Amino acid sequence: MKKAVNSQRPVNLDLRTIKLPVTAYTSILHRISGVILFVGLAVLLYALDKSLESEDGFKQVAACLASPLAKFVIWALLSALLYHLVAGVRHLIMDVGVGETLEGGKLGSQIVLVVSAVVIVLAGVWIW
Repeated sequence: MKKAVNSQRPVNLDLRTIKLPVTAYTSILHRISGVILFVGLAVLLYALDKSLESEDGFKQVAACLASPLAKFVIWALLSALLYHLVAGVRHLIMDVGVGETLEGGKLGSQIVLVVSAVVIVLAGVWIW
């Protein structure tokens, strides 16, 4: 027995045209920053292991960290950490009952984006 198919149902497969609310973007960025942190942790642990092996290993890691590419990678990891931290604090605040409404969620997401942008820029100035 075949089910009736609703041909009036809208189907949008072009992801560039989907309009997501600001809360969705902050949620997606929170997940992405968590994945970046997970992967970046492996790189940082390798560098720590290498630097603790010997004096030569420490000098190699120190020389590597002086390069512009390494500074960019450190800034990217620090940016992911800062965004994840700010978004996590927002979730903790929501857990105590603040900002649970639709308007509160939108305002909280906007605050997360602004505060994260400020601290990420400050981290970039500090690193460079």
